Amino acid sequence: MAEIIQKDGTWAFDGDTLRLTPGRDRGVSLLRRTLGELTVPLGALAGISFEQGRKSGRLRLRLRDGADPLLQATGGRLAESDDPFRLTVESDRYGVAEYLADEVRTAIVLDQMPSAPVEGYLLPGPSVPLSVSAGDGTASFDGERVRLEWNWKTEEAKSAGGARTLAVTDITAVTWQPTAGLENGCLRFTVRGAETEAPPKYDPHAVELWGFKKDPLMALVAAAVQARLPHPAAPVDDVRPAGKQLTLPAQAPPPAVEDAHDALLRRLRELGDLHRAGVLTDEEFTTAKQAVLKRM
Repeated sequence: MAEIIQKDGTWAFDGDTLRLTPGRDRGVSLLRRTLGELTVPLGALAGISFEQGRKSGRLRLRLRDGADPLLQATGGRLAESDDPFRLTVESDRYGVAEYLADEVRTAIVLDQMPSAPVEGYLLPGPSVPLSVSAGDGTASFDGERVRLEWNWKTEEAKSAGGARTLAVTDITAVTWQPTAGLENGCLRFTVRGAETEAPPKYDPHAVELWGFKKDPLMALVAAAVQARLPHPAAPVDDVRPAGKQLTLPAQAPPPAVEDAHDALLRRLRELGDLHRAGVLTDEEFTTAKQAVLKRM
């Protein structure tokens, strides 16, 4: 087990999965705290990096394209502070961060994990039921239906039609757009047979966002719905009904025993070097050595 505990959160790797738990520090974003703990299977990872800075560093995960519905729904538009796959590391824990990153990289190589895009989500998306109030309305999702309700700030032309209930089977796309400069953001659903180019302010299938604290939480609603829509990269003949998630693809066959054994021996030598150099404490070295020996 490789683990790093920081104010920003805790990452723990057991050789098969990476568990990401957000911290309780006031600096941890509302989106990450609401999303909660994530369990990332090794097969969803394309890589990991650790960047050192003067006062702090950052661990970053790179997921395979299409593996996570949150990343799919937000399209790279999440603020850095809201990114659940990034961890701020204090300078006195750089050695532990390097060790965890190295363990993940070694596991990816040993298990011969592909880095190509996937055709089905490997993470489940945010838990439901989920309800968020922001901008000019409230969006709720129970796993089968989206309900949009309006508040006193909603344009009369939109609120006049009352609340909207959308079956996930009728939704063909979901878009989350953050506020940028003078441009308002939105959570918008494209509904089969009711496509429109109207601005979110007037679209009865969209919530307009104005850049307030709870706006990013609408991305969680978008991700929960996205997880239940057909995957964008799925083959055309994939007849999976909307609302059902794909079965995860089988992992690649294990590598040859000789290759894995040599890599683990090399890892033991590297751990010894880190311990002698003072990068790893006695306790960290013992824990890491035992984890490698178990895999042998």
